Amino acid sequence: MHNFHSPEEIAVITMESGVKKANQGVSEILISAFLAGAYVAMAAEASTIVGHDIAKYLGYGMAKFMVGTVFSLGLLLVVICGSSLFTGNTLLVMASLNGRTTWRKVVRNWGWVFIGNFIGALTVVFFMYQTNLWQANDNLVGVSILKIATSKVNLTFSEAFFRGIMCNWLVCLGVWAMTAAKDIMGKVAVCYFIIMAFVASGFEHVIANMYYIPMGLLVKGHSQIVHLAGLEGVISTLSVGKMFTNNFIPVLLGNIIGGAFFVGTLYWALHLRKRKAEPQKVQLEVKSAAK
Repeated sequence: MHNFHSPEEIAVITMESGVKKANQGVSEILISAFLAGAYVAMAAEASTIVGHDIAKYLGYGMAKFMVGTVFSLGLLLVVICGSSLFTGNTLLVMASLNGRTTWRKVVRNWGWVFIGNFIGALTVVFFMYQTNLWQANDNLVGVSILKIATSKVNLTFSEAFFRGIMCNWLVCLGVWAMTAAKDIMGKVAVCYFIIMAFVASGFEHVIANMYYIPMGLLVKGHSQIVHLAGLEGVISTLSVGKMFTNNFIPVLLGNIIGGAFFVGTLYWALHLRKRKAEPQKVQLEVKSAAK
């Protein structure tokens, strides 16, 4: 017996999970999504504190590597503790493509999960702001927060869009690989390497940005931090409007394509397309994969 599921088994398990999620009630979706948004925000804040001054000691590459290492906590909490993350839920397309649920239910799930993730992330933003930990190390943590947020709202549409595609291609591969593992340490190992790669590469994750940018908007009100960051000339570009138009919208579209097409649709075509008319066989494979 292998201690991991085959790609064919992962496809079946992912599809059946999609059916279950598509049929959840609104309250269940919102609670689960709230938790996932909070978990990703926790990973974002921890990685910001850990990585805020590493570059001057170890260099740019090692700083990105360490930030990615810490950020992998987010998907670990989402998958192992159980919650609904928008980017991972782009894999619901597999259930719809196989006729196990409707596109309307998939889009409904995405909408409520996006809202729940946003509420969860903003809750952590509020809590972290109240802790005053952004003032740590003589306000240098706040400087890092401000620089991250400002850089994200000043991406071009195409930069944000394509970074969004690459991000969720990797994130959904992380979910896929964690589904393969049958034990906790296996899930931890595959999650770490894949999520570390996406963060270290500088790709864009719309749910993580629900922490990074709002946190920057709060810190923006402190002139001392703006001065330390040297952003007086561009700080006006950090606004709620640009958060949506310059980041959330293009990154969201990219994340959907990266997960729904490059993972969900292509693996559906490889492993499930020929079984679309055989729901009974698929059910048997689900039971076998669960053993």
